[in-house]
Amino acid sequence: MTERKPPGVSFESFADKQIRDAEARGEFDRLEGAGKPLPRDIETTYDELWWVKRKMSREGLSVLPPALALRKEAEDALEAALAAPSERLVRKILTEINARIREMMFKPPPGPPLGKKPYDVEEVVRQWRERREAAGGRGLSSQS
Repeated sequence: MTERKPPGVSFESFADKQIRDAEARGEFDRLEGAGKPLPRDIETTYDELWWVKRKMSREGLSVLPPALALRKEAEDALEAALAAPSERLVRKILTEINARIREMMFKPPPGPPLGKKPYDVEEVVRQWRERREAAGGRGLSSQS
């Protein structure tokens, strides 16, 4: 347990003594990062969520603002629709993502604008059909 500051001793003197005693006991000898430069982010302004950001960085996680996350989701949905095995699935994928895009268009969240509009389902289905025909019509199915 840490000893209490004696009355009449300034806090700075007490803290300095605590540090000197710990150094003498070798408590700072094998600390993580000893002898290494301080992290570059040490010079930035204080961020109360620094520990969350550092943890997410270590874990390889990222969180995008809702509009950017939906933009990425929309691009992935378009790729999935164009690679779908059936027209029914193309329409289902696009209908679901279009509903989310419309919702965000009419109730914009904080952050950057979405920059997307709903996909023209018939146009994407036309592109999907052209790709299927160009690939030899493998498993061509209009409603399955």
